[in-house]
Amino acid sequence: MLSVLLWLILLVLCWPVALLALVLWPIVWVLTLPFRLLGIAVDGVFALLRALLFLPARILGGRP
Repeated sequence: MLSVLLWLILLVLCWPVALLALVLWPIVWVLTLPFRLLGIAVDGVFALLRALLFLPARILGGRP
């Protein structure tokens, strides 16, 4: 909602820049998609490593 309001303000103040942003936003989204997927994969690897490190403590009855 906030982004729509900011875009409308930009449209009123400088409509060519607002239209350029509207056209370029899908291209930017597609270009950043691999980086977001890489971030999800790295987060999964760190979660796996954390689970492996805390496994002995969980087996012995420690609190997570």
